Amino acid sequence: MNTDHRGRVIENRRPCTTHALARAVSAAVLASTISAPAWSQTLEEVIVTATKRSESVQDVPLAITALSGNFVNKVNMNDIKDLVSYTPGVTGNSQDSFIDAISVRGVRTQDFGVGGDPSSAFFKNDLYEGRNGSAVTSLYDIDRAEILRGPQGFLFGRNSIGGAFSVHTQRAELGSSPSGYVEIDVAERGRRALEGAINLPVSDHFATRLAGYYSTEDGFADNKFPGSPDLIEHDKWALRWSTNYERDRLMVRTMVEYEDREQSGSVYRAVDRGDIWEAFDAALGGVELRGSDEDIDSDRSGGDNDDATILTFGLHVDYDLDFATLTSNTGYKDHDYFYNEDYDGTPLDLNNYGQDQTGEYFQQEFRLTSTTDGPLSWYAGISYYEEDIDTRFSFSGREDFFCQYYGYYYNYGMTFSGCEDLYAYYGSEFTPSADGRLVETGRIKGDYSGWATYVNANYFLTESFDVELGLRYTEDKKDFSILVPTPESELGPYWAYGFSTAEFISDSETWDDVTMRILAKWRPTGERMFFAGYTEGFKSGGFGSFNLGNNPAGEPAIGNIDLRQGDGFLPNAFEPETVDSWEVGYKDTLLDGRANVDLTAFYYEYEDLQVVTFDGGASLVENVGQVEAWGVEGSITGRLSDNFDLYLAAGYLDSEATELQDICGLEDADGCEGSSLFWAPEWSAAAVLSANFPVSGGAITGNFELTYESERGGGWENLRETKISGSAQSNLRVAYEADANWFIEAYVENLTDEFTWDGQNNNGGVLPSHFFGPQRPRTVGMRLGMTWD
Repeated sequence: MNTDHRGRVIENRRPCTTHALARAVSAAVLASTISAPAWSQTLEEVIVTATKRSESVQDVPLAITALSGNFVNKVNMNDIKDLVSYTPGVTGNSQDSFIDAISVRGVRTQDFGVGGDPSSAFFKNDLYEGRNGSAVTSLYDIDRAEILRGPQGFLFGRNSIGGAFSVHTQRAELGSSPSGYVEIDVAERGRRALEGAINLPVSDHFATRLAGYYSTEDGFADNKFPGSPDLIEHDKWALRWSTNYERDRLMVRTMVEYEDREQSGSVYRAVDRGDIWEAFDAALGGVELRGSDEDIDSDRSGGDNDDATILTFGLHVDYDLDFATLTSNTGYKDHDYFYNEDYDGTPLDLNNYGQDQTGEYFQQEFRLTSTTDGPLSWYAGISYYEEDIDTRFSFSGREDFFCQYYGYYYNYGMTFSGCEDLYAYYGSEFTPSADGRLVETGRIKGDYSGWATYVNANYFLTESFDVELGLRYTEDKKDFSILVPTPESELGPYWAYGFSTAEFISDSETWDDVTMRILAKWRPTGERMFFAGYTEGFKSGGFGSFNLGNNPAGEPAIGNIDLRQGDGFLPNAFEPETVDSWEVGYKDTLLDGRANVDLTAFYYEYEDLQVVTFDGGASLVENVGQVEAWGVEGSITGRLSDNFDLYLAAGYLDSEATELQDICGLEDADGCEGSSLFWAPEWSAAAVLSANFPVSGGAITGNFELTYESERGGGWENLRETKISGSAQSNLRVAYEADANWFIEAYVENLTDEFTWDGQNNNGGVLPSHFFGPQRPRTVGMRLGMTWD
């Protein structure tokens, strides 16, 4: 049966009866819509491939959220990180191309360099999407998205210690005639978006599909700095070409995708209260932030960019061997990424951060999946990857500001007008650089590779009870080199690095581990399932991008100039982090098929967190602390009547971190003990009420969407001034969908004009704490589109 991007069955030309939300059958599962003249009294079954088999999500003993392409389109998602909003237990969406803020049950990446690996893995058509700058792409012409919570080492070629986001695009469909769709979106602030696809069956065995997307919008964040435009704008476009060949035992699918993204870098507002700000303000002679606490006052002296070009090739082959299916999955990705931001969040030219990055990624996976009948089923695979990364970092600011702050800091509160004043105090002269700025740069070259092999077996002990065991071996190798040239400023590598090198300093490390997973599933009835599992998670070690490790004598690199390989300082290596996760769950279909329930409770122990710390200025990545956490996640999707569906999902997290003395910013280093994972709210929730009222020639449809997060932030120190209050955002959409396969929709996003921030950082010294990512304000818009076959 052929469907369009909004989940409607094309053959019967009945969009009014099929454009419905919430055909869910699992936690946060919203499936494709149905084609009957009136809404069915039962919920539609959803088939997913998260476990490498096509099966009902109700039979999958995992915490999984499956969102249909219809749902992704209907709620107007922008890019892959927007999946966060409707997934219980997952938080940390932000309006940039960084994925280090994404938190799955509190597990997140805490290093923004390029020498480690993300804690949450992103996949598209089973191909790994990579790291900051390459992983975030637009959502268009989507079949479904599957978000798995908890460690994932047995379903994908790459390890993921926190969770996995797996997006599947629409395949080229075999058939007798062309089909497709086009959709236009127009809204405030110059928003214009165009999306469409055409599917062309070439023969009985071969089809091709071309999909495209374009979106532009002016900025919405009010920057009070004189002469500055509004910030957080974007202009991006993407094309995807897919093919599908099926004959007898063989299926071959290909994908070529290109995306060009131009948008604002992250936007910050310094926190102008508390001890950190008071010291900063006194040292610099008084700093005034214009506007309210919800406005921006950013000089953007280093630029404002979050630009990427991303090219992806994918080849997927399935061959039926009778006893099993042999799968080959091959991918190649090339990306160029250019990023600039005003990290200090003040109107001063103080800390401008830049990242200029190129990278290539190749991956190959072979997998056998059993297809025979009987109590035993299994799959086994082997995967390999290679990654080359070349990144240039920059940190810049006015020399005088650094001298003012550190003169104050090291001289017991004395104030200075700038570097000449400070140097004169010490009896020296100071000659400013040509532009009066300190620019510190660094370059990272990484050559990474790894391989893994895994096997997973499932055995039915009775017709209603089965057990599953998985084993995985992972090996990752990183060849890493860092170059930090001596700055032209007389200050030298004064702040960001604190050292310089005359050549690349290199090191190579290999990490490996064996992890396991045990699952048990009991089905007392055909619709009811209980499951329990234990999973070990592993994330390889790596290298910090902004420091060197101590030499054999235990001396730090800070204060040394023009270091060489033979001086005994090597790149800052850190060890793997691990997690042991326990999970129990319950899934059921109730009320004669009118409601689906999904509940999961979990507990985990998370050790050797890879955390950014500071050593006299430069940042180190070290293994610090351990976390114990537990939580509950659940969802229910129900058919309230012939005209209404309701979807509710919520997650609760309780966490406690210990052994934090090395990263605690309080005078009492034990004062941070027992802190929660501050970036993850205790509560997160989502609700969608969907309506469908048939009228002459079509139907009136609508959605009311609500998302919520409780209070978060404050850092390990639990500072009141850097807390982010709980907030809720609501959207309203009303559409007319015609039997003739066209629709028109009006919408209001952020209906109540709620304000919040994406996140916060507790800083210190010359860098004040700040909030980042102001929420997009109320937005009124209209969409219209049509499908054809």
